[in-house]
Amino acid sequence: MSPLSPSPYHVRAVHCDYRSSDEEVYQALKRATDPLAQAWERLARARRIGIKFNQDWVHERVVYHQGHRQQLVSDPVARAVLRLLRERTRAELFAIDIGVEGLMNHVTDGSSTNLAHVFREFDVPFIEGHTDAVDWVDVPGGGLMFDRYPVPHSCAEADEIISVQKLKNHQFMGITLCLKNLFGLMPLQPHGRPRSYYHHLVRMPYMLVDLGRIYHPALNILDGLVTQAGAEWGPGNHPRIANVLVAGDHVVATDTCGAHLMGHDPQADWLTPPFHRDRNALLIAARSGFGTVRLEEIDFQSEVTAPVAEFFANAIDPQEMVVSWRRTTAEQGLYFRDHRRELTAQYAGNYILMQMGEVRWADPSGVLRISRRVLAGEHPEQALFQKFVDPEEDEGEHFEVYEQTLKEIEALGVQSSNTRP
Repeated sequence: MSPLSPSPYHVRAVHCDYRSSDEEVYQALKRATDPLAQAWERLARARRIGIKFNQDWVHERVVYHQGHRQQLVSDPVARAVLRLLRERTRAELFAIDIGVEGLMNHVTDGSSTNLAHVFREFDVPFIEGHTDAVDWVDVPGGGLMFDRYPVPHSCAEADEIISVQKLKNHQFMGITLCLKNLFGLMPLQPHGRPRSYYHHLVRMPYMLVDLGRIYHPALNILDGLVTQAGAEWGPGNHPRIANVLVAGDHVVATDTCGAHLMGHDPQADWLTPPFHRDRNALLIAARSGFGTVRLEEIDFQSEVTAPVAEFFANAIDPQEMVVSWRRTTAEQGLYFRDHRRELTAQYAGNYILMQMGEVRWADPSGVLRISRRVLAGEHPEQALFQKFVDPEEDEGEHFEVYEQTLKEIEALGVQSSNTRP
């Protein structure tokens, strides 16, 4: 950016050795966040601030490397975040997460909240989001995938939100940074939606942008001390010591710089690694006017040089199969739109899974107790499209996304698996 056109986005990356003490990590994060005047101005005005840490996982399955959680925010980073907020704001702080892993594994002792002891140290209450009331809120400026989303009431009434995430890869989305971290605030059924409803081919990158607009975090922090390549979870993945902390005042700009430091092109899109399965949410955001994926448009200063380590996302299915799934997901989305009246007459109030113009599964709770790969039966290349059948269509799904998806696939000229008779 020229001096006459200062960037509205500010991101700092600082070196921080993973062996650093709590004090040294605090000083490094302070160095990264001190220049973020716009973020601190927002936070200084706030009366109530919610913090979403990437931290929920069944305690017995947490993976460690060199004394740090490999897949979750480390204690020293969490302590540094809360110390800075205590020093620089007068707001009421709370941490919040919707602990899906704990819920799925029936953890009732709170042990899946891996930063609970740090929250207690700083007298920061933790809200288990799945017990919170749910508000349905409109996307500011209009949504890309849906017009409205369920949001924990505590977040809806907060003045500001902060996203603190581990720097790592993701098998489905390629990268999981501060924007993807907000997905952990999606309420579950009965007042929200099943995780699979939004964590869905075609939908997810667009809905992540919608979440970014709803929450618009004032401060975004990436913990890259010890982290992981390959995937987001699991013991068989690849630890990485990156020795970096990243902080920014816009979620998309922060993630753009984080992706760059990982060695990924933030302007790349589907079929370019690491985006093996779906589109790059950061690129969608930028093209919709929310943030930027162009480093030259960001006031980005870094003490480290990219790449900070060797990062990659696992490609677990053949490209031809993924192309077919994306194509048929879009086709079934449009089939639902075009046959909504008759489907509503039969399935109103149910979640359905559609494949090849037929409903393969329907349930009012939305709880899927069988793998989609099993439900696909003799046509594994044909995707199963999930939809809540609401006569009023209150969530306001944007079916034009599916039309655009088919045009994109056609323009790319890629082949897909197709064993239909």
